[in-house]
Amino acid sequence: MLDLGRTFLQSVERSPNALALVDGDLQLTYAAWHRVILNVADGLRALGVRRGDRLLVVLQNRWEMATLHWAGQFAGIVIVPLNWRAKPEEVEYCVTDAGVKAIVYEPVSADAVMQSASAQNLPRIGLDDVSGGTLTFDALTAERAPECASDCTAGRIDDSAHATADDISLILYTSGTTGKPKGVPRRHRHERAGALAHVAQNLYRRGERTLGVMPLYHTMGVRSLLAMALVDGVFVCVRRWNAKLALDSIATHRLTCLYLVPTLYHDLLADSGFASTDTSSVRKLGFAGAPMNDGLLKRLSAAFQPELFVNHYGSSEVYTFSIDQDATRKPGSAGRAGINTRLRVVKLDAVSPEQTAAAGEEGQIIADLLGDEAFEGYWNRPDANAKSLRDGWYFTGDTGYFDADGDLYVTGRVDDMIISGGENISPVDIESVLSLHPAVDEVAVAGVKDERWGQRVVAFIKRREYVDAEGLDAWCRQSDLVNFKRPRDYVFVDDIPKSPVGKILRRKLSAGEYVPDATPDSAPLAQRMETTKE
Repeated sequence: MLDLGRTFLQSVERSPNALALVDGDLQLTYAAWHRVILNVADGLRALGVRRGDRLLVVLQNRWEMATLHWAGQFAGIVIVPLNWRAKPEEVEYCVTDAGVKAIVYEPVSADAVMQSASAQNLPRIGLDDVSGGTLTFDALTAERAPECASDCTAGRIDDSAHATADDISLILYTSGTTGKPKGVPRRHRHERAGALAHVAQNLYRRGERTLGVMPLYHTMGVRSLLAMALVDGVFVCVRRWNAKLALDSIATHRLTCLYLVPTLYHDLLADSGFASTDTSSVRKLGFAGAPMNDGLLKRLSAAFQPELFVNHYGSSEVYTFSIDQDATRKPGSAGRAGINTRLRVVKLDAVSPEQTAAAGEEGQIIADLLGDEAFEGYWNRPDANAKSLRDGWYFTGDTGYFDADGDLYVTGRVDDMIISGGENISPVDIESVLSLHPAVDEVAVAGVKDERWGQRVVAFIKRREYVDAEGLDAWCRQSDLVNFKRPRDYVFVDDIPKSPVGKILRRKLSAGEYVPDATPDSAPLAQRMETTKE
């Protein structure tokens, strides 16, 4: 299999004059971007960062971030991307855990980098005249004579890629809810297989154009970047999420495909400029990172009328678990295993991949580690490997079930399961019902400690218009939601807390970390519903 450097060269050779990268006023063709990438790769080597070394990158989705990612692939340098909102202790942990040889950062991440003690002992490449750097990014991009070392490039297209398919491409750090983040090393062949699958499963054609807003420290952002290179496409950088800027990018650059988390789609539709923006160029929608509720599915389908609407379910460890290329066909369904994957659902207390659950029975979702996209184990974390890797299968920690047709439904996380009165209750089914109420803008369901039931089901509601707890309870009673799953409390909030990539943070809701809605009501904002089960 080709490594990722040679994968990029395919596009340079096929379409040297095609537009490849956009960031504000900056526009680069494949040939021009390739030249910059090679300069950066040479600059990193001149700094002493060599093949197999790790480079920590703490940047927003700017052209320099995308360039560094590709430079690493050409040079065989392992990219370690980190959330630009990271705290000093997170930077410190990643510097030491990954054993990085240099750091790239910008003003927005400067405080965290400069407060990391270990970072002060490393070369620090700064952007935008940021303080504390030992080298500027401009110096990194400068043309330089090749060194005599055997791993240097002489600038020839057929001589510029130095990694192999078995080299590590990057280490993604998962944003765990508890404990320290886990490093997920992925080889070039894993990344290329994931990008090829992304192209195939989203039916991308040559010259697609996408919005590069999903962070490049997250598997979704990386996949969009690589997939565009595979189809000689255009990656339009959006440094941080802004719905108005995203809509402007769609219209200005005639974007053809979007791959976002549900929260960002919600923001697009909610923006006052959506109705007046020409979004007709967008023909393919894809989402991942979290389930999409039924209400948002219907609104997106009506607004974009896409020719393809893909629900992609995966992780950093195994990029694709499953896909459904018609997300509105069975709302909530994650479809079937991707082209590089085998899946099973095992019993919730299973210790072996052979302890499979019956159709319709909720259990834990697991994936075959022999799949082309699957990682091989966590970085420096034998404890995490022992927990998640069993007999050649990856235990995802996600709950779900196969229906009678063989389609997968993801119901949440093992840790999110609400256990009330001895019943296992998944939040997702309840959220889907409530999302269809016309007054509900966003909803999240979580378990809150209860002396009698262990946990009680509480729905946290961000309203689009006025509705009270009695109205929402009546809505649930009229649905097909079984009674023991019905929320016993409704709490109205200003916003639903989410991670930087849009995942609902139920643990914060359970812990009371939210801002109540200040809208005056004729009824209490949190109205206690009946606490007995019928």
